[in-house]
Amino acid sequence: MTAPLRVVAVVGSPRSPSKTTALAELILRTVQARTGTEARLIELHTVSAGFSGAVERDQVGPEAEDALRAVEEADLVIAATPVFRGSYTGLFKHFFDLVDQYGVAAKPVLLAATGGSDRHALVIEHAMRPLFGFLQAWTAPAGIYLSSGDFDGTTVLNPEVYERIEMAVNDVVPVARALTAARAATAA
Repeated sequence: MTAPLRVVAVVGSPRSPSKTTALAELILRTVQARTGTEARLIELHTVSAGFSGAVERDQVGPEAEDALRAVEEADLVIAATPVFRGSYTGLFKHFFDLVDQYGVAAKPVLLAATGGSDRHALVIEHAMRPLFGFLQAWTAPAGIYLSSGDFDGTTVLNPEVYERIEMAVNDVVPVARALTAARAATAA
């Protein structure tokens, strides 16, 4: 029997409720429907007091340290952020600045973002993918971007979104399983 995948979704929204959190929760539910998971949602605004003033990892508070460690120990990371001025939030960037340099190396990361209009859709390719490329993560080929028109409040209305999420999850779960199995075999 295979162990459940440890899936961690990190949401860079500065407040709640949030469209970005709703998207991350939808992705988490889709992953959970595919495979056994230990799922965790980390809303950065709830732990930001423990890391926002930190320059080094040893300066973060216990809740922030727990969140950072959860990302580093995950088998699959869902990285979700709202778009501000064409990029991820500062909160999101600062959190990943504090993740160990090799903490997500060769780890599958599914990228997701929300923005006010379709003009921001390239944030995944032009901001998020390079960030995780620097961290040497394996980013899923399909990212998920939703604009305000895809929502009613925090409820996803656009049926095409569900298809995109299904496609992205179908791409990333087998990779997460294979990499997790390979790490376990190497450790044994």
